[in-house]
Amino acid sequence: MDAIIKWVGGATAAVLLGFTGAAFATGQFSPKEQPAPSLEQAIPAEPAALVQARKPAAAPGIAPAEQAFTVKRILPIDGPIKYGEWHWDDAGVPDGPLVITVDLDARVLSVFKGGYEIGAAAVLLGTDEYPTPLGTFPILAKQRHNKSEKYGNAPMPWSMFLTSDGVAIHGGHVVENGYASHGCISGPDGFIEKIFAIAKPGDKVVITRGEMMKLGQKIV
Repeated sequence: MDAIIKWVGGATAAVLLGFTGAAFATGQFSPKEQPAPSLEQAIPAEPAALVQARKPAAAPGIAPAEQAFTVKRILPIDGPIKYGEWHWDDAGVPDGPLVITVDLDARVLSVFKGGYEIGAAAVLLGTDEYPTPLGTFPILAKQRHNKSEKYGNAPMPWSMFLTSDGVAIHGGHVVENGYASHGCISGPDGFIEKIFAIAKPGDKVVITRGEMMKLGQKIV
């Protein structure tokens, strides 16, 4: 039996770019012998439902290394992202560092490669009792076939751990309105599998609340 629990009371409510409802999904699993990262100041992340604008010219005076972490494209998604919906387009995108952003208010996870947004999806997040932490976190470890020892062996495939106490990005559950996690970030299996295939330990995950990133702005 997995760790999905239905929200039946309390004051937790969320808005997913116009769609309301709390969401409840999975538990946490602690990777062994992993150091806890320090929390850094959160960096604005942009909901993935914005319309793509023209790619701006490189700002003068910005070093090439910094340009790799500058937003160059937002996926042209038509309308707000619904629960269970995800988008992926990495065709023609040059190699570059991977950065993942999560907006807790929008409940949207975005994937940037070299500054180009290549993926976006609605995700399940934590609750007031088990919050998803804010800040910038490196991926500490990856585990393809993971189960939560803490929550009844709940499946957590494609786990990418962000903290030593088990907060992770993972799949394993249907992403739908009315559910949430014990602090993890749970997305559609196909989407999370794609991230898992290209993410590596040390890649940054930036978690913010209701702040937007704009074209030409630094991600980290």
